[in-house]
Amino acid sequence: MYRRDLLTAEIQKLGLALARIMGLKEQGKLEEAARDLDEIFGKEFGILISDLTACSASDFNLFLAEKEFPAEKLDMFSQFLFLKFNADMEEKERYSIAGKLQQIYLLLETKYHIINMINLNRQKTVEHYLKLNS
Repeated sequence: MYRRDLLTAEIQKLGLALARIMGLKEQGKLEEAARDLDEIFGKEFGILISDLTACSASDFNLFLAEKEFPAEKLDMFSQFLFLKFNADMEEKERYSIAGKLQQIYLLLETKYHIINMINLNRQKTVEHYLKLNS
């Protein structure tokens, strides 16, 4: 019970951070939003965005296996990563992030049996991007 309460509080905190970053983007404060987003990856998910974009698919799978994120936190990770995917960056980084997103969506479906309409739409966007850029 206590572990579940901690997870719920953590997910709520991540949800507020996501809303804040999206608000900054809408206000045109893109640099601040990018800084906050990069900070979230390091503090909350234990990986720097530079390491995430540089690592291979197999290294990313090892990272996910090692972290053993609960389904809710993995879903939040995908939301932050999709936000980063849509940010202004080099195509090489975007392509790497797209691949990582696919891995997360697959893990959510196969391990946790979680499929939702938002992720399905995002997954189609990522797949379309990868097809156009492969």
